[in-house]
Amino acid sequence: MILRMSKLFVRTLRDDPNDAEVPSHRLLVRAGYVRRNAPGIYTWLPLGLRVLRRIEDIIREEMNAIGAQEMLFPALLPKEPYEATNRWTEYGDGIFRLKDRKGADYLLGPTHEEMFTLAVKDLYSSYKDLPLSIYQIQTKYRDEARPRAGILRGREFVMKDSYSFDIDDAGLEASYQAHRDAYIKIFDRLGFEYVIVKATSGAMGGSRSEEFLAKADVGEDTYVRCTHCDYAANVEAVAVRPPAPVPYDDVPAAHAEETPDTPTIESLVAFLNDKHPRDDRPWAAGDTLKNVLLVLRHPDGTREPLAIGLPGDRDVDQKRLEGQLEPIEVDAMTEEELAAHPDLVKGYIGPEVLGEKSASGIRYLVDPRVVEGTRWVTGANVDGSHVVDLVAGRDFTPDGTIEAADVRDGDACPNCGEGTLESARGIEMGHIFQLGRKYADALGLRVLDENGKLVTVTMGSYGIGPSRAVAAIAENTLDDIGLCWPREVAPADVHLVAAGKDPAIFEAAEKLATELSARGVEVIYDDRAGKVSPGVKFKDAELIGVPTIVTVGRGLADGTVDVKDRRTGEKTEVAVGDAVEHVVRVVRG
Repeated sequence: MILRMSKLFVRTLRDDPNDAEVPSHRLLVRAGYVRRNAPGIYTWLPLGLRVLRRIEDIIREEMNAIGAQEMLFPALLPKEPYEATNRWTEYGDGIFRLKDRKGADYLLGPTHEEMFTLAVKDLYSSYKDLPLSIYQIQTKYRDEARPRAGILRGREFVMKDSYSFDIDDAGLEASYQAHRDAYIKIFDRLGFEYVIVKATSGAMGGSRSEEFLAKADVGEDTYVRCTHCDYAANVEAVAVRPPAPVPYDDVPAAHAEETPDTPTIESLVAFLNDKHPRDDRPWAAGDTLKNVLLVLRHPDGTREPLAIGLPGDRDVDQKRLEGQLEPIEVDAMTEEELAAHPDLVKGYIGPEVLGEKSASGIRYLVDPRVVEGTRWVTGANVDGSHVVDLVAGRDFTPDGTIEAADVRDGDACPNCGEGTLESARGIEMGHIFQLGRKYADALGLRVLDENGKLVTVTMGSYGIGPSRAVAAIAENTLDDIGLCWPREVAPADVHLVAAGKDPAIFEAAEKLATELSARGVEVIYDDRAGKVSPGVKFKDAELIGVPTIVTVGRGLADGTVDVKDRRTGEKTEVAVGDAVEHVVRVVRG
């Protein structure tokens, strides 16, 4: 195949688009791969669509290799299945809803668990039909509040979602492992650096959950890895290893101290070190118990107050907290909401007035580090006063614990306890879950087992974002001058440039393009003549980012063409008569 630049529906740009936030967004627009239609909505131009289709083909090949079967659901879906699982409500403002002319409710599918489950329920009834893995590659829709970074976070996007159906947990484990192995093969072929990390299941439910993250400084996800063992996790999934309970028999009784003008942790620590110095060590923020007031915004609009207690040297990580509570969202408590609880004194709130059985009735959850016997300085619920030597388990008992504190470099590894955690950022490219029986229970997916007894099917869910992969691969492989695609996903094998005005150059380039195409090499041929200078053609070739650039130009007089590796910049002069064989060897490795 030959794609001629003189005919190709593409227009490269010299300047970055005004709305571009990350390098991949800038270059995909400038190189003519995508065009913005509205916030979070993009048109795939021919070059971009070729990359997207190649990614989809790789995914298909590996899914088919494990025996998964492809199907296709509609994007326009009825309300009723999503009501049965409560996700019609749980999605809140996050989905596109619409009514038909008769007033019936529909949605544009954000994900298809319900539809897959009902399809299997409709067709299968026996354990003999299982195990089963089915998948689709489908356009999805989510009403993102803040679409950003081009096609990395859009309102319309392409997803591969597959589901496994098994008679028991042992079967689910085998299906999960088969998909996990297939994902490793897929991401190895896509040609970018990635890491597999422990993840939360969130609103999807289920038990085991892992993410495949493309390493990228612009990624929205933060993950950590241990310096000693192989532990890796999204920060949302990090579970703090609680310290052992501490004996407190010799701890003095809790006592209030006047601490005027100390509404912040910093001012409190400074005051304690000035007015109440200790012999063993100075007071530090970690000696204080900070109580943060938040409001949980449920999908049905209900607002529920929540207090979180955590060491004063930590902050609440909202994304990490919402990962524990999904689909619930979290807001800061407003001044009006705080005023509705007169027992709470801003800046001096302590555990005494928190908890479901307290005067405020506000549920009180603490960081796992707040274990029995730990002693704290915290608010006394009186303006300008704090309690010293308040002991967990003796002086207060929270309603439970929650993983909400920020995770920091240097924290102890929760897995081995010997190493420390180091953080990095990544782009979520794939997510696999052991869903279990959540959706099968809700929708009544049961089959007869070998004893003739009805049992509920157990499910796995496995997603990859092909459209997001285009941006993630670009982000991971680009350089200062343009895109730089791995060969398996590039829009063509070779970018051939006819550089000059001599008709002999164009004749030789045309002949080379034709012979390469006949050998199965896909060629973008820059055959533009007239006012398009060689310099512009070279810049376009580097911007578009095909792995091999071949130039027919001045060297033709000496019987040579230039073959350049786009990634390394290495150039090789090749005799015209040997050019086809040389390029074919380069392309096929």
